[in-house]
Amino acid sequence: MIRELLNQAPLFLLVAARALALVETAPLLSSEANPQIARVALAGFAAYAAMPGAQAVNTGGIELVSISFVFLIASEALIGVIMGFFITLIFSAFSTAGQFFSLQMGFGASETFDPLAQIENPLMGQYLNLVAMLVFLSLNGFSELFLGGFLRSLQSINTAALASGREEIIGMLLAGLSRLFLDAMVISMPILGTLFLTSLATGLISKAAPQINILTEGFPISIITAFFLIFSTMPAMVEAFGRVINAGFGAIETLYTQIGRQIGGGV
Repeated sequence: MIRELLNQAPLFLLVAARALALVETAPLLSSEANPQIARVALAGFAAYAAMPGAQAVNTGGIELVSISFVFLIASEALIGVIMGFFITLIFSAFSTAGQFFSLQMGFGASETFDPLAQIENPLMGQYLNLVAMLVFLSLNGFSELFLGGFLRSLQSINTAALASGREEIIGMLLAGLSRLFLDAMVISMPILGTLFLTSLATGLISKAAPQINILTEGFPISIITAFFLIFSTMPAMVEAFGRVINAGFGAIETLYTQIGRQIGGGV
């Protein structure tokens, strides 16, 4: 194994740079709860396992100790960062959906640090993000990430494809940003719309019966209604989470395949 790595050191370093960049930016893997040495080891193992299928990665006869090789490693790392950032966009839709109705149900001020998302997130955003992570694991998300995403990228895209297909990649990222808010709105709309009607109803009650202290009665009503809706719609939300995750993986695989075919190096 060591001799094989030494003989193919340039290829291994390029593949490892892409793998490490993916691990350092992908959700769950990039969490500070995971030791850095574990992330480096995972990237090294993934690079060693994927080296035989790295048809698109070409060292081009560049010397190992040279400025050109450093730029080549940076380009490979950029490909991994793009993959990790796109997966992060997918998961951001779930925490954003929780943020949409957290304020409406009275939990807007309950922001704490979310160790999974690595940001300050309301409680409902953290809850939906945790559910999304469990759905991701139940769908064998890590297998899809490394086999369908990382390995397919090694088979279809390299630094030359990154430069020639930059318009497609930018379009994918912009579409991912647009899709983020659309998915978040679709996921949160049943709860958000019902809470709006609840607030409207409590407002009408306060006008009809001013003696009722709506400030103390409205928050418990909104919280109970929101929790009841979350409980009743959770099966549909889990199914929606699965569709969003699968659609994200399908989009990135399709993009890499298209770019690889454009340069004649795809599968």
